[in-house]
Amino acid sequence: MTAIVFDIGNVLVKWDPHLAWAEDLGSREAADAFLRRTDFFTRNLRGDKGERWADMAQELEAEDDRRLLASYPDRFALTVQEKNSGSWDLLHRLKGQGRPVHAITNWSAETWPVGVSVHPELGEVFGTTIVSGTVRSLKPEPEIFAHLCGDAGVAARDCVFIDDSRNNVAGAQAFGMDAIHFTSPEALERALAERELL
Repeated sequence: MTAIVFDIGNVLVKWDPHLAWAEDLGSREAADAFLRRTDFFTRNLRGDKGERWADMAQELEAEDDRRLLASYPDRFALTVQEKNSGSWDLLHRLKGQGRPVHAITNWSAETWPVGVSVHPELGEVFGTTIVSGTVRSLKPEPEIFAHLCGDAGVAARDCVFIDDSRNNVAGAQAFGMDAIHFTSPEALERALAERELL
């Protein structure tokens, strides 16, 4: 039976890192300036591959920036408050049909437990969950797809992977999976129906 492999961030759970600092810094614009000044998104990928936020913060020159960046794991819950309910509805429909449902997420090992505390379903709903910060491999690297197939006991050809990143979709396809670029729950529903999975 075809296994469905979900990305999590911005597919099932909306992620907005501005919210970690917008209140303390006074505005979303000030938070955006902080993210740009600290090259946050580059460092976030490093965190997703296993580096610690406190260590990366020490690379910054400004003491206030070091303190703020190091506090990211403590503030992380603020960034993932909102579910994408339409995607969850589809996930539960798939599970209701008895289809295996797994996840591969680029997510820091430090902040993953926080995400699960905000949304406990993340720790319960998947047969296998591969967290990049734990395995120290990022999508779209082939190793992370191999981790999923090995841990879940599935062949790549028997998986449909769903992700909001075109690069990750291409990586899954190169590994041998079918893949869907996520843009909205409605478009995902159509893509799954076209594959006769719903």
